[in-house]
Amino acid sequence: MIALATAALLVGQKLAGQAFAPTGSLTFEVAAIRPSKPDAQGGGVRPAGDRRYVGTNVTLRGYLYVAYQVKADQIAGGPAWVDTDLYDLNAEAEKPSSIEQLHIMLQNILSERFKLRFHHEVKEMSAYVLTVDKDGPKNLKPHPSPTGGDVILDQVTEQLLHDKWTAHCASINFFTWRLSGMFDRPIINQTNLDGCFDFELSFTRELPRGMQEGQLFNGAPIDTYGPTIYQALQKQLGLKLESKKAPVDILVIDHAEKPDEN
Repeated sequence: MIALATAALLVGQKLAGQAFAPTGSLTFEVAAIRPSKPDAQGGGVRPAGDRRYVGTNVTLRGYLYVAYQVKADQIAGGPAWVDTDLYDLNAEAEKPSSIEQLHIMLQNILSERFKLRFHHEVKEMSAYVLTVDKDGPKNLKPHPSPTGGDVILDQVTEQLLHDKWTAHCASINFFTWRLSGMFDRPIINQTNLDGCFDFELSFTRELPRGMQEGQLFNGAPIDTYGPTIYQALQKQLGLKLESKKAPVDILVIDHAEKPDEN
């Protein structure tokens, strides 16, 4: 069994389901951003409880992907080092904070320490659009009063191609961002579903190129039985995913500086 648990923050909805500027003046009480150790292993960025945000071995562009919950082709510009230099982050709020508050703090600390200046553009491009199906959403249990440590989207693959996702207090914005990792294009959330939800989603991924139904993999035949992601979204959650041209927000970095030692 392969399990992957990820926690991340909600993000305000804008034209394309993302927000490209800090939405408030909240800041972490204490925050350190330092170059990663050359021999450090692993990496990632995540909230740690309802006060802290931590990151290890992450580029500035990587932090921006998480802070603004977008795909790689939605962040443009910037000097070459934003894709190569790795940084550790350890930030703590003064008091227990909501998901939205921690999210604002993360955006602000990146802007402050890296002296970021950027603008956003709207580009018509191929994307996927997530909407509510004609019969309405289903099996989405609202999760009241979330805190910064509540959001979990657990992905388990018990058999090749067969996935089960279990959400605990996940917003639809966060869910679409995580889901977009399976696709080569952004997913635009147009469900207008606010708040966070508990739900489960089981589906079968597409057969990778070069593999065939029934082919042996680790001694067992490849099985593609089960709903596709499109079918699972519609039948299990009452959501519809369609491929179409759509206006997508692009964040363009105009200026960035390497942070001082702190």
